[in-house]
Amino acid sequence: MPFFVFCERSVVGSVTERTIEDVILQGFGKPSRGMELLRPHLPHDYCRRAAAALLAAERGNMLLATGFYVAGTAETDGPPGTLFLAKALNRLGFYCTVVTDEYCSGFFEKGDVAVEYVPLHADALSIVGLWDRYNPKALMAIERCGVNAQGDYTNMRGESIAAHTAKLDPLFDEGRRRGILTVGIGDGGNEIGMGCFREAIGRELSLSPCVTEVDVPVIATVSNWGAYGLCAALQRMTGERLLPCREEIRSYLASLTAMGSVDGVTRQHTPTVDGFPEGVEETIIRELSDSIL
Repeated sequence: MPFFVFCERSVVGSVTERTIEDVILQGFGKPSRGMELLRPHLPHDYCRRAAAALLAAERGNMLLATGFYVAGTAETDGPPGTLFLAKALNRLGFYCTVVTDEYCSGFFEKGDVAVEYVPLHADALSIVGLWDRYNPKALMAIERCGVNAQGDYTNMRGESIAAHTAKLDPLFDEGRRRGILTVGIGDGGNEIGMGCFREAIGRELSLSPCVTEVDVPVIATVSNWGAYGLCAALQRMTGERLLPCREEIRSYLASLTAMGSVDGVTRQHTPTVDGFPEGVEETIIRELSDSIL
């Protein structure tokens, strides 16, 4: 993977234009989980490049893995970004299916996106067997816990959630072996795709990183924001309206909360994500819209 130092920003008059990457990596004054430390390991325009890779992929089935177990359910980070990115990619000619487990039951059906529920204890052969059913042309992971070097699946607190996580890493390993596009969006280092940075994560952050790599990693302060950033980049490149509106984000978060989803940081049944105040997701959408004008 090419190594670039810092993000290029253009200046018009006295105002610095914010890139998509600037928007999705901001912190709103909240303590950082360290994603900005990984930014030098990526091209400055990594969202544009990820979008370009998706647009260059052969049209057909695409599988999107998401769902992160927290306190008896799935957290609010991951499903919103996955739903709206899947809808955007469907508009661009793909046929997206969300791959998840029982903790996301009911999260996607009303959004008119197909879902494949994988049993929690499915073995690697069963996971790879999804190829026979879908013959996917691309794979994506959005806030999906991945295996670490110890063979475990752990949350941000270092607690094992292996018993509550369907092991989807073999799907991405198989995708890379077969030479199809794999994309991973993460915000902490323990997600599928963050294996691309495992040495830097192990050195800079206090966690045992996921070791599963992808062709195109995307980082963000919140994984939902990384998915929205990809929608924004795709919208800029195609001219299609692909970013969800703020009302859609608000409504979907409310519906997730009603179905039992929790904020992954506070573990409360609130329409918030990763401990940020209510409404921040909508602010991200507005700022992304401004960044692609």
